[in-house]
Amino acid sequence: MSSSSFRWGALAVLSAVIFLDALDVSMVGVALPSIQHDLGLTTSSLQWVVSGYVLGYGGLLLLGGRTADLLGRRRVFLVALAVFAVASLLGGIVDDGGLLIAARFIKGVSAAFTAPAALSIITTTFPEGPQRNKALSVFTAAGASGYSLGLVLSGLLTELGWRWTFLMPVPVAVISLFVALKVLKRGEEERAEGGHDLVGAVLITASMLLLVFTVVQAPEAGWLSFRTIGSLIASAALLGLFVFAELRMRHPLVRLGILRSGSIVRANLGLVVLMGSYVGFQFIAMQYFQNLLGWSALETALAFLPAGLLVALTSTKMGDFADRFGTAKLIAIGSAALAGGYAFFFLGLSETPSIAGVVLPGMVLLGIAFALLFPSLNIQATNGVHDDEQGLASGLLNTSGQVGGAVVLAVATAVLTSSSTLTIDALRAAIVVSLVLGVVGFGVALTGLRRRTAPAAEADAPKVYETV
Repeated sequence: MSSSSFRWGALAVLSAVIFLDALDVSMVGVALPSIQHDLGLTTSSLQWVVSGYVLGYGGLLLLGGRTADLLGRRRVFLVALAVFAVASLLGGIVDDGGLLIAARFIKGVSAAFTAPAALSIITTTFPEGPQRNKALSVFTAAGASGYSLGLVLSGLLTELGWRWTFLMPVPVAVISLFVALKVLKRGEEERAEGGHDLVGAVLITASMLLLVFTVVQAPEAGWLSFRTIGSLIASAALLGLFVFAELRMRHPLVRLGILRSGSIVRANLGLVVLMGSYVGFQFIAMQYFQNLLGWSALETALAFLPAGLLVALTSTKMGDFADRFGTAKLIAIGSAALAGGYAFFFLGLSETPSIAGVVLPGMVLLGIAFALLFPSLNIQATNGVHDDEQGLASGLLNTSGQVGGAVVLAVATAVLTSSSTLTIDALRAAIVVSLVLGVVGFGVALTGLRRRTAPAAEADAPKVYETV
């Protein structure tokens, strides 16, 4: 097999795995009411079926990304994928809510290692420019499609039984593992120079785990309770110690100079907005469609189908668009579509919603937003980064998305549950959280347009050692 064949074969299997990772984030959504009924979970416990995954994923992503750089991307990817398959199987056969949440946490941990390893394999395999942009557009299209279509697939599988939403990824993960053993070159085992920053790893992991855990528990404990405020202060203190330690380490876990690039910072903020606002919106929409309107799991899934189809059909073209127009313009347009989608739902929310006037245009706008933003943010976050720090850049980006999702989900849930009953007013107030964040994201995207005048491939690839 030629080098080119190995390269595109690797892209195919890596895309399949990121599709599974993203699928697992969203596929459980439609199944939540069935899981709650069968396992007798409270609403607060049910949130942990989602948050348990996010806790493991968001808390360990930075460690996962740097581990891939130091121990070998191929090795880390394969081991984590095997763990993902086993945890998926366990999640589908357990009969206890606590064990299900534990399985979800383990899956999140494994994804924290597969996702940055996969992205860094791609960015070190394909040279920066049109080839990498094309590869990243395919890779991120798989992730965005998995996230968008996961809701649709979940509706179909939930009709058979919610356990199938956990069991379906198992054979795909196993097949991907065997294919990966063949197509991922052992050259990926080459390690980046540097030592193991155990102090930094412990501090940042503890800070992220505590932050995600705190914001998830805050609606139940109270946002102004001593426990919540104390935990947030402790998380900030750990983060401060981490920064202090990294500035003095010879081989830090996170070289803080990477944050001198304005485009990388904006890409990370963009993913905070995209994932945070959408995860919160998705949870609210499930409550709206199923619990207030009484729609079935399949009907709910079909409501999300337009967004999923748009992402699946258009995301692979984003690499070409990025080459031609630059990521900054695509991100600005996508951010406007994101805020517009939430605005449609906010204004049109009612007990008898118009499918053609509210649900369809809202979902189309959200589909456009995902199709434009997800690939563009990934391209922008990794351009200009040295090969030995691609895992770090990937880990930073994915951490931004997962932590953003956890925080905004907690805030949206707190707003929704502040009302004793599920009403249109309570749902509209919760959607405001996503809408406001979407508007803020559009403002951040506009700041990136002011300094983008060079050709796309050059303008979107500032070296991370520049001070911006």
